[in-house]
Amino acid sequence: MTSADPLAPALPSPLAELRDNRFSRQGVRLLLKRDDLIHPELIGNKWRKLVPNIEAARGRTLVTFGGAYSNHLRATAAAGRLLGLPTIGVVRGDELAGRPLNPSLARCAADGMRLHFTDRATYRRKSEPETMAALLRAARAEGAYVVPEGGSNAEAVRGCVALGEELAGCAEVVAVACGTGGTLAGLAAGLAPGQRAIGVPVLKGGFLAAEVSALQERAFGARTGDWHLEERFHFGGYARTTPELDAFAADFEERHGVPVERLYVAKLLFALTTLAGEGAFPRGTAVAAVITGHPFPDSTF
Repeated sequence: MTSADPLAPALPSPLAELRDNRFSRQGVRLLLKRDDLIHPELIGNKWRKLVPNIEAARGRTLVTFGGAYSNHLRATAAAGRLLGLPTIGVVRGDELAGRPLNPSLARCAADGMRLHFTDRATYRRKSEPETMAALLRAARAEGAYVVPEGGSNAEAVRGCVALGEELAGCAEVVAVACGTGGTLAGLAAGLAPGQRAIGVPVLKGGFLAAEVSALQERAFGARTGDWHLEERFHFGGYARTTPELDAFAADFEERHGVPVERLYVAKLLFALTTLAGEGAFPRGTAVAAVITGHPFPDSTF
């Protein structure tokens, strides 16, 4: 991509070490991989996952899927506005259709995304070919290029390999928050031998390991890299926070002057702080946390 391209990124994203006594007293170094600084509107892993899909779409309308507070929907809508591409968002929850749009969906609409609301039972079955076909007909999106929920498919996974390559040799452990698992799948494949990746799921359910493995098989033909999941830190599920998590995030912001997005990044940083305190990392370990987003204005959950 050229500098004239509206999606041109600032890559590689910065890597900075923080001084945090919760890590240093365990003999652990904490680094932040600031993927939130890649692009002002396609933040972090959204740029890495969306751009390969936009290239594959070759100018066709983009249709994708998400919940009422989906970062992925906002990123897709922003990309459509920047490139002049039509976008359609299939939103989970037909009960939302008659209500005022929340700030996240209002941003999507302002960026030109046409929203189609569907019931939750149908949305859960969207992986079934007949249900997907019916959803696309109902959304008047037949012939559009389909980007899956969260943007995670083989193209996106291959797009995230560069993230691992940028971190090769920089830290023994690299950690990222996970929604649909595509970023972890690509990141782990790009790391150097001897490095390992940790994924922190923000959804509960214990299903993500199989999803990440399946994504790697589709992208590379086999499970790739040294990675595992830490399942304890979802705080009740997607778009859920607790007073404990909010207090932790506010304290981290005050300590380090880094804005902490609550739905993904806060859970990642909380997980790493807890793991360090538990002695999960040998002394001398450098841990790099991938900061995949920044707080969205006016969002409350």
